[in-house]
Amino acid sequence: MKKILILYAAYGGGHLSAAKSIKNYIDKNYPDTETELVDCVKYINKSVDKITTGAYKELTKKAPWAWKKVYYKSRKGLLGKFSSATNSFLAHKLLRLYNEYKPNLVISTHPFATQMTGCLKKHDKITCKLATILTDFAPHNQWLIGHEYCDYFFVSHEQMKKALINDYGVFKEKIYVTGIPLSDRFNITYDKNTVCKEFGLNPDKKTILFFGGGEFGLGKDKTIAILKVLVTHLDKYQIIAVSGKNAKMNSAFWNISNELGNPPELKIFDFITNVPEAMSISNLVITKPGGLTTSESLASSLPILVINPIPGQEEENAEFLEQAGAALWLRPTDNIEIVIKNLLNSSEALERMKESCIKLAHTDATKNICEILLQ
Repeated sequence: MKKILILYAAYGGGHLSAAKSIKNYIDKNYPDTETELVDCVKYINKSVDKITTGAYKELTKKAPWAWKKVYYKSRKGLLGKFSSATNSFLAHKLLRLYNEYKPNLVISTHPFATQMTGCLKKHDKITCKLATILTDFAPHNQWLIGHEYCDYFFVSHEQMKKALINDYGVFKEKIYVTGIPLSDRFNITYDKNTVCKEFGLNPDKKTILFFGGGEFGLGKDKTIAILKVLVTHLDKYQIIAVSGKNAKMNSAFWNISNELGNPPELKIFDFITNVPEAMSISNLVITKPGGLTTSESLASSLPILVINPIPGQEEENAEFLEQAGAALWLRPTDNIEIVIKNLLNSSEALERMKESCIKLAHTDATKNICEILLQ
């Protein structure tokens, strides 16, 4: 029986979601394999995990300018070297897991896991194969440290493959353009009338899916201002507004609804579990450009209005998506009312964005990654 270790780290939800998608697909389709899903940082030290993930959330939420400096300085220079040295030291803490589980294959969805595993391979402590799934739309040095000891790289688009080859010297034979792993629920064809009934929406009206930013609460005032503009278009559109794990945001959303007499065209949620269904009936998604949500939107052929990107990886995602024609980035200096009005009143622009989404989408990313690794 082949034993597969799937490693992630809880800095943002995309790394875990990608890891879960891979595990679920393997467990369902490869009965002669055994999988184990592990948070590599939490395994090494729960206190370190709590402190570092907490610091990540606080920086991105309250001091995004500081996170931006950390993100870019970790690419090179002293901070990059310190990060690499730290991961090299922590790798030996991770060795106990390898000795106990004895995996044939390690699949990493976070650069820390890739670095630590690569370090152990470099020093001949382990001999398993290593596969890395990059969960954003732009590469970062931390993913590529010790790339000589990684056997597979899975990236979201062709430009990333070229960057890995030309900028980092990764052998092209190791790189596969598969997209980011998604739940197989995004391959299901949903009945629009049924989904609209579940949300209490009109199937004959266009729908906007609005993710307000969740627990990070980035740009709260701007997010509320966006919803205030959106509700002025309820004659043509209906809105699914999701506040996420943010009580203040949810309360502000409800205040807007109450002021309007709680119109049936505005549905407010703190969270939804049926994201594939919601995306299947929508004509536009307004969201932060995390790798996972972005990939889900592309798989749903759903044009994206980007708001409040976290400096660093999400800004790079936004830049790529806008240049590819799949998204429009609402920047801090833009007039919210004018940008939204122009977009919602242009069916041609939305259709062009939809066509670009279709070209970029990888609906079978999870399946293709697993087949490459296991067949």
